[in-house]
Amino acid sequence: MPNNKVFGINGPVVTVADTKDFSMQEMVYVGNERLVGEVIGIDEKFTTIQVYEVTTGLTPGEPVEGTGSAMSVTLGPGIIKNIYDGIQRPLREIAEKSGAFIARGCSADGIDGETLWDVTVTVKVGDELCGGQIYATCPETPSIVHKVMVPPDLSGKVTFAAPDGKYTVNTKIIEITDKNGRVHELTLCQRWPIRTPRPIKKRLPCTVPLITGQRVIDTLMPIAKGGTAAIPGGFGTGKTMTQHQLAKWCDADIIVYVGCGERGNEMTQVLDEFGELIDPRTGRKLTDRTVLIANTSNMPVAAREASIYTGITLAEYYRDMGYAVAMMADSTSRWAEALREISGRLEEMPAEEGFPAYLPSRLAAFYERAGRAISLGGGEGSITVIGAVSPQGSDFSEPVTQNTKRFTRVFWALDKALAYARHYPAINWTDSYSEYDGDLAGYYNTNVNQYFMEYRRQLLSLLHEESKLMEIVKLIGADVLPDDQRLVIDVARVIRVGFLQQNAYHKDDTYVPLAKQFLMMKTILHLYEKGKSLVAVGKPVAEISKSGILEKLIKMKYDIPNDKPEMFDDYMAEIDSVISTIMAK
Repeated sequence: MPNNKVFGINGPVVTVADTKDFSMQEMVYVGNERLVGEVIGIDEKFTTIQVYEVTTGLTPGEPVEGTGSAMSVTLGPGIIKNIYDGIQRPLREIAEKSGAFIARGCSADGIDGETLWDVTVTVKVGDELCGGQIYATCPETPSIVHKVMVPPDLSGKVTFAAPDGKYTVNTKIIEITDKNGRVHELTLCQRWPIRTPRPIKKRLPCTVPLITGQRVIDTLMPIAKGGTAAIPGGFGTGKTMTQHQLAKWCDADIIVYVGCGERGNEMTQVLDEFGELIDPRTGRKLTDRTVLIANTSNMPVAAREASIYTGITLAEYYRDMGYAVAMMADSTSRWAEALREISGRLEEMPAEEGFPAYLPSRLAAFYERAGRAISLGGGEGSITVIGAVSPQGSDFSEPVTQNTKRFTRVFWALDKALAYARHYPAINWTDSYSEYDGDLAGYYNTNVNQYFMEYRRQLLSLLHEESKLMEIVKLIGADVLPDDQRLVIDVARVIRVGFLQQNAYHKDDTYVPLAKQFLMMKTILHLYEKGKSLVAVGKPVAEISKSGILEKLIKMKYDIPNDKPEMFDDYMAEIDSVISTIMAK
């Protein structure tokens, strides 16, 4: 047995001298308390290890033990509804063992080995199986059926299959004999290294939207299933609340929420709220299709760096089953800060603002793991990654925001002024963009209405025109503007307040189906077209405002229930009536 000992300690970074017993990215146990660590550097003299637990009290000379395997997570039934830390230790079990704070060296299996699952075996002796194929199923929660898959790197003939029944995750379910005659026992679970993407058969184009029910997102800045989005914003602009709203209402099958380096009280609020939320799709608790990874700012910094990879690996596992997964990373800035801290301890050459030179490549490797794909087993699944970014002082020119912008195709820029004005979601429509609009045009035109994308273009055009006009208004006032420009400002206010602003606490406004979003656009643009006809004959546009129709359109999001689209016809008729009355004067 190798007798490797701790040589040096620098925060979470530990070195072992004069050894060739470890391999790169191997998981190791450090010290008498067996702290979990990972090998991150090897040279002739030293092996460098980052430790995922607090190293206070660790002394030189304590033993270091290798495991022979990479830093991995356990994949199997029991992941959903669980709350993990950054290295897949279940926090509820840890709390029972050590109280409110995680004790050093405290370990627990990522999946409970004693729970009995009601397993249906879907293969028989003699079947030929290859990597990714499903050989058993069990109901993981009332909302999700867990599909147990052959590990990606294994194939062969089934030589044993257990009957249907109740089994634990470590019970042998089938045996596979490969072409070399080796026998492999497969249970309900498998291990997978977190830094290695799970293989897929084919990557698909992102042509189906992730429908969120949030008008500013679905209509103006849509994201595709399998897409990537960044939500940058300063303190108090609503990054976490926007992600909560997306987690609750988006049409993904499974939510993976990673709280990476957030404040403990904020993460507690997330855990409490997610426990109480009712899933609008099933009527059951939202936690029935949610995995939470909580790695707060007072937890060890190295585990924060690993939490993102743990989350995306769990998401890939459920994607391979054929589910649409939405992963929320809150926030990637704290993850980048963890990289910076560890890089500093390793005395690496810093790049911009002290971040390591490999920050862009790490961000790229993370966002690359999103996508819509055909899995090895033949099913279609997707991972949509929505990463919050917390630039200090709302400075979007800092490195994490700029590099994230390079690798994501949707940019939802949160605006401090909008948030302080209680305009939620506080997504600034002039600074934000989506590169998926062209990819999704076919879906919207086919499944909603052929004019959907055209109306969207007109809405954006009016908002951009208003932003230019408001510069003039600030200087010399609105009275000097001609009527056609006043009409733009009036209609743009209806768009901003009546369409883009949304109330998460109103039963009809918290989630709005695409059909209603389209009819709201159509009604607002109908008013604009009728208003232009007034301008053409020299009638005063101010009469429209006096009629009260603008305020009525602003309130239609509350006054028209989601299941009563026919009421929009009455609003159209009223607009026609108001314009006719003004014309007759």
